Amino acid sequence: MIRLATINDLASIVEIYNQTIPLRYVTADLSPVTVNSRIEWFNQFNEKRPLWVSENDGNISGWASLRNFYGRPAYDKTVEIGIYIHEKYRKLGIGEELLLHAHRESHKINIENILAFVFANNIGSVNFFKKHGYLEYGLLPRVAEIDEKKIDLMILGYSL
Repeated sequence: MIRLATINDLASIVEIYNQTIPLRYVTADLSPVTVNSRIEWFNQFNEKRPLWVSENDGNISGWASLRNFYGRPAYDKTVEIGIYIHEKYRKLGIGEELLLHAHRESHKINIENILAFVFANNIGSVNFFKKHGYLEYGLLPRVAEIDEKKIDLMILGYSL
């Protein structure tokens, strides 16, 4: 089941996000975040920029968000998507369910373009988005540094 997230879900959302940090190819955060540090982030979501959670077996199995892109009014119909899946539930199609849900719901909130910012060495995520019709819009070479390694950031885009 996919539903809008509530503040009561924030601890699970943070737990799932923190599971990706040690992988070193999913997020640009280098150390775990706290629930308190994410309250302001959480409060930015609303009916036009939603945060959803997926529930399986009574547990939060993943989450997806649509955030503002670039923060200026001319970009209001474009959003950045984030999808994170709990390590116990990866490879079960939950990411696909969340992505397709985001596509359906985007039509209702006047979104025309969805961007995904993905490290180029995160082949699984790059292939995931491309499988669902995302095109490579750009590449920002060597813009991130993790463990003294320069990493390219790929911009993938989908037009609804």
